[in-house]
Amino acid sequence: MQNTTVRWDIFCAVIDNFGDIGICWRLCRQLAAEHNIAVQLWVDDLASFNKICPQIDITADEQQHAGVLIQRWAKTTNWQQCTVADVVIEALACTIPAAYQQKMAQQPVKPLWLNLEYLSAEAWVEGCHVLPSPQPQLALDKHFFFPGFTAATGGLLQERAIQQQAALFMADAAAQQAFWQKLAVPDYERYQQKISLFAYDHPQIESLLACWQQGPVNTLCLVPQGALANQLAGLYPQLAQQAELTLHNLTLKLVPFVAQEDYDKLLWACDINFVRGEDSVIRAHWAAKPFIWQIYRQAEQAHLDKLQAFMQRYCAQMPTDAAQALTAFWLAWNTEHDLADSWQKFSAMLLQIADYNQQWRAELTANGDLASNLVHFVEKKFIMRRNFS
Repeated sequence: MQNTTVRWDIFCAVIDNFGDIGICWRLCRQLAAEHNIAVQLWVDDLASFNKICPQIDITADEQQHAGVLIQRWAKTTNWQQCTVADVVIEALACTIPAAYQQKMAQQPVKPLWLNLEYLSAEAWVEGCHVLPSPQPQLALDKHFFFPGFTAATGGLLQERAIQQQAALFMADAAAQQAFWQKLAVPDYERYQQKISLFAYDHPQIESLLACWQQGPVNTLCLVPQGALANQLAGLYPQLAQQAELTLHNLTLKLVPFVAQEDYDKLLWACDINFVRGEDSVIRAHWAAKPFIWQIYRQAEQAHLDKLQAFMQRYCAQMPTDAAQALTAFWLAWNTEHDLADSWQKFSAMLLQIADYNQQWRAELTANGDLASNLVHFVEKKFIMRRNFS
């Protein structure tokens, strides 16, 4: 859609982590940069936003960055003074304010209302993707839009040049050196294995660290700010004080949150990536390194059904021995099981998994990217409206 007169409003409520704003910010930037769309992002937590985009002013009610108009979504927002967009997206289970919904219903030309859902590999997603949901109290339709791993879904967020950027970075020794210097790791070349460990806390984390301490290679483990970093700081006072600790063959290093562009570089620069939630796991797909996903925890272990659905799809074409090792370790990482035995089997398959991830990335890319698929859906709906008006 090459028309800046069409405006999109995207609403983002930050729940308890950074995945919500991470996904919304990537989507907004891509819509503005690659599709020339006027995007307005409503977000209720600018402090969390600032963690992944340091340019964000947490005191500003309105600001512009990367071609996106960013608005503070507050309880005091006067929605009667706001102009309704042509396309309205409520992202990741948030609810658009009732006053804004009323204004949507009052427009002579109703906006296209989309509910951007959470990522899932479950089979039912394909049947629900882009289905309309009539809102009788407002005389509006809301369409469900599901990210996913097949061509029958909305695909995954992926910028047009991200794979090329990754390849250029990995071929540029000076760029890698500058990145490691930025993370205060000047001696990065001496580590035979580099791991990024972005995760929620884990009751058996010490069993995994013991494997790395006693392992045959010199390992650097970078732990971004968050729940697991807090847990490790509690276990190791020296790590809390100095942000770095060497235990035999393992060096642990706590690192602050970085901008999204630098997080991608972290995934490219490491040999193994532990990721959590939704935004970071999508980025791990494009890095194509061996990765371990810690899915967002839900009541009554409901998240394990979603994890099983993803592993079944992800491992469908993977060599059997690699798939079995991966599945065992992922399940241990997402439960409370000891990690030592399953890690040994998983780590023996790293080369096979890395090779397979190149194929997996190509399959996902063939599904089209989420932003472009959203734009194409909106264009189709607008054309249909014109034809029937």
